[in-house]
Amino acid sequence: MLFPVYWMVNVSLTQDRNMRKATPDLLPIHGTLEGYRLVLGQQIPYLATSLFIGLGTVALTVALAAPAGYALAKLRPRGGGLVSFLMLVAQMVPGVIMAMGFYSIYVNLGFMESVPGLIVADSTLAVPFGVLIFTAFMSGIPGELVQAAQIDGAGPVRTFLSIVLPMSRNAVVTVSLFAFLWSWSDFVFASTLDNGGANQPITLGIYHYIGNNNQQWNAIMATAVVASIPAALILVLAQRYIAAGVTSGAVKD
Repeated sequence: MLFPVYWMVNVSLTQDRNMRKATPDLLPIHGTLEGYRLVLGQQIPYLATSLFIGLGTVALTVALAAPAGYALAKLRPRGGGLVSFLMLVAQMVPGVIMAMGFYSIYVNLGFMESVPGLIVADSTLAVPFGVLIFTAFMSGIPGELVQAAQIDGAGPVRTFLSIVLPMSRNAVVTVSLFAFLWSWSDFVFASTLDNGGANQPITLGIYHYIGNNNQQWNAIMATAVVASIPAALILVLAQRYIAAGVTSGAVKD
């Protein structure tokens, strides 16, 4: 599993003339940092766009999924089981089909090649997953706490904001991380809805080094390495919250 990562780093430091050697170097002998210089000089705007899209997707996903999960877990609305089933079904729809639907809608609304458009599109992948995670996690919160808040005069919104949401920190971190990773690595929506626009994410920025007759593998791999660093750091820092957020509600006492 780690070999492709190692090879990506190796190629990112390899000189162009050594790329197609009959026996490839297992280590970047006489390596170069030219690929990373190109990244710093050309790819920073794409990285900034991806970061903005990722943070926007996280905010929109949590804003929609957390209240929905609270409603399904604690308010028990009529038809809640059907809604949970539809959340599962929504995750089975291929992203390319959704991209075609968004393309038709965005063309009519004039929403093509826009960052908000990509945020909304990426959120459609994360919201169903987020609703299921929040529902499972919030179902494990003791009902006595909710009842105590109601006795003190708190309504559903105040109970959610003051009691349930602060106790759901692990679920918030888990949903936020997956939403960020999905939007950070998205290519289908980006290539369909923002191909050729002024605000392209890093997944499209990499393709600027691929032409009909030339591929700058050194720069491609260097960009991939740099693009992997934020996701890897976030995953390492949030891993203990992820384990708790994903498994909560899976086992009932």
